[in-house]
Amino acid sequence: MRRVLVLTLLFLNFTFSQEYLIKVATIAPDGSTWIKVLREYDSQIRKESNGRIGFKIYAGGVAGDEIDVLKKIRIGQYHAAGFTGVGIGEIAPNLRVLDSPFLFKSYDEVDYIYQKFNDEFEREIERGGFVLLGWAEVGFVYTFTKTPVYGIDDLKKLKMWAWQGDPIAEAAYKVIGITPVPLSITEVLTSLQTGIIDGVYGSPLAILATQWFTRVKYMHDVPLSNASGALLISKRYFDSLPKDLQEILLKNGRKYMRKLVELSREENKNAIETLKRNGIMITEPSSKKVLSEYDEVGKKIRRELVGKVFSQIWLDKIEKAVEEYRKSNQKLGN
Repeated sequence: MRRVLVLTLLFLNFTFSQEYLIKVATIAPDGSTWIKVLREYDSQIRKESNGRIGFKIYAGGVAGDEIDVLKKIRIGQYHAAGFTGVGIGEIAPNLRVLDSPFLFKSYDEVDYIYQKFNDEFEREIERGGFVLLGWAEVGFVYTFTKTPVYGIDDLKKLKMWAWQGDPIAEAAYKVIGITPVPLSITEVLTSLQTGIIDGVYGSPLAILATQWFTRVKYMHDVPLSNASGALLISKRYFDSLPKDLQEILLKNGRKYMRKLVELSREENKNAIETLKRNGIMITEPSSKKVLSEYDEVGKKIRRELVGKVFSQIWLDKIEKAVEEYRKSNQKLGN
């Protein structure tokens, strides 16, 4: 009996002292704010769990692009990853509505929608086999080009890049009337250098980090979309963790990913000033009519995506909520 008790105690001791090392992949480069915050998150969960859980971070795309990483997570090679809308869309297609062109006009609108529908978003992600640790948006995306753009007609004259395999980019260009050049992210800089493309899109911070700004001259000051992002973990792996470690992961995930969102917004704002200092010129829409044209194009693009990427039900409820928020804030004088 005593021997059984000793063995039981040894087993329990092993169980509670075992370290769970979560392999996390991201395309964010080492040294970036994304990685700095992720390391803070790692440090905190190690501290709170007395070293029982932590991250092993694979930065800079060493694990492959998002689709590659997704496949590797599903076979257990990695456990979690930072995804943009492209990866999120493979897991929970309806959530790609959040990346819809010309849907949001401010971060206040973005925050309202994410808070209002967070529980539904989480359920969609879980149905895709993942658990949300925290939202980590890329930020508002703009067009950056070699020649000035003042409206849609100017865009039509350009050889625009499209992220290969991204249905939202494909639909947007189709509605606008552009035949894009589909390329992976790793091919973009070389293609700008060789003239294969003369226009790209991205957040100001991303344009700086990728060095694409060295091959363009203009930024068109109309946000195309607010690019979504999230830190997701395999549900199968998450469910295998002890409950107390799950709680530590979730609690700190919300905290540190929100910190990342706030830092990213500030850095994107600062990045625009850095781009200006590096010779990038900002172009404004030529008239209010042009802004209305962008809104109409946005609606057409979203309709084009219904049934192909997300459902009509999801589009309707998100658009309705955005419109209600705008009307409410207009009444308040905001």
